[in-house]
Amino acid sequence: MIRTYQVNIDDKPAWQSLLKRAPQVNSNDLNKQVEAIINEVKCNKDQALFDYTARFDRCVLDDLSVTEAEIKEAYKLVSNKDIDLIKSIIARVQNYHEINKPKNTIVDSNDGVCCHKVFSAIESVGLYVPGGSAPLISTLIMLAIPAKVAGCKKVNVCTPVNVAGKIHPLLLVAADLCGVDVIYKIGGAQAIAAMAYGTESVTKVNKIYGPGNSWVTKAKMLVADDIDGAAIDMPAGPSEVLVIAEKQANAQFVAADLLAQAEHGADSQAILITTSNVLANEVIAVINQQLYTLTRHDIIKEALVHSRILVVKTLEDAFVLANNYAPEHLILQVGDPEKYIDQIHNTGAVFMGKWAAEALGDYVTGSNHVLPTYGYAKSFSGLSTIDFMKAMSVQYVDEKGLLAIGDLAAQLADIEGLTAHKLAVDLRLKALENKAEATCLRS
Repeated sequence: MIRTYQVNIDDKPAWQSLLKRAPQVNSNDLNKQVEAIINEVKCNKDQALFDYTARFDRCVLDDLSVTEAEIKEAYKLVSNKDIDLIKSIIARVQNYHEINKPKNTIVDSNDGVCCHKVFSAIESVGLYVPGGSAPLISTLIMLAIPAKVAGCKKVNVCTPVNVAGKIHPLLLVAADLCGVDVIYKIGGAQAIAAMAYGTESVTKVNKIYGPGNSWVTKAKMLVADDIDGAAIDMPAGPSEVLVIAEKQANAQFVAADLLAQAEHGADSQAILITTSNVLANEVIAVINQQLYTLTRHDIIKEALVHSRILVVKTLEDAFVLANNYAPEHLILQVGDPEKYIDQIHNTGAVFMGKWAAEALGDYVTGSNHVLPTYGYAKSFSGLSTIDFMKAMSVQYVDEKGLLAIGDLAAQLADIEGLTAHKLAVDLRLKALENKAEATCLRS
């Protein structure tokens, strides 16, 4: 069960130890096993995918992709209420990502030099949606909608099947409503390999997105390091939340937020940092009350073993710890949370005030819930439309512009010892000089 620790901000080694993430699968063993899976998929392609599905998902498949008939059947298996729910969520997520879609820009220095920044969509993307005990419909929406808003021409999804060889019908309906092109019945590291290198049935993509377990994460990192593989959205680890709360915070709300994150998986981590021992004790009591009312209490109990409650002297100390931890989700259960926003530097998403449950961000605020975990929030951002796009610079230089900046470029090239660079500019400057002289002679 979750334990409470008193923290002295001056004892950095002690609190850094308390903020360590849950232990992961042995990296050397994991690396070797995932490499073996990737190589098997590269060599044997579809057959390797069939074999791994039989081995890991305990299911024999006839086909690796979902058919139109299966999608039509899925619509018959879900209610109109559920379909309307999915449509409403899609609309909110789409609105957010359309507003945040990057715009082309023009920088004209009015001296004959003009630079454009032009955005275009990544042509083909692969989305990984984890399976397991719960259909992650929200994850599919958070991946597919920004891809479609960006304008990606090919949007493919990989997600594992159950032992009956089926994908949850609402997940299929959501994929169809999002405009996904192909849904593959593949999970695990083998799905990442298939999207990165292609098989007879699975189309190779340019970039792979989506969360997953340690195997999926390792596979993403390995294919990203391979020039023949595919780019990835971000490195990731298990889900996590950090709540900063004052004495007057609602213990029921705080406990529920911690439990909500812990139910993602046994390796998830939930941390409360508070200035109040009273609140810490109240939260523990409420956790014990709420825990056994929840369907995934066994998973939550495992996650709580490596979760923490840390009691600090001041809220400033709490933000020091939070920035050091760099949580996926940060919840501020404090009075006037807006005044602390400038103290937050490292997190994937912030939830301001007692009404802002992190679960709302997972589903319906519109902001993306695919976020950096395991400390990567120190250098990565949450997923957005721009991650499905790339930008190129377009530079216009006329005669006036060459005269304005040509000597600057030639001088710097000379300093760097790059004489070919200098020559490319000098030749043009000389051509302009000759042109000017010829014009003078004619006049």
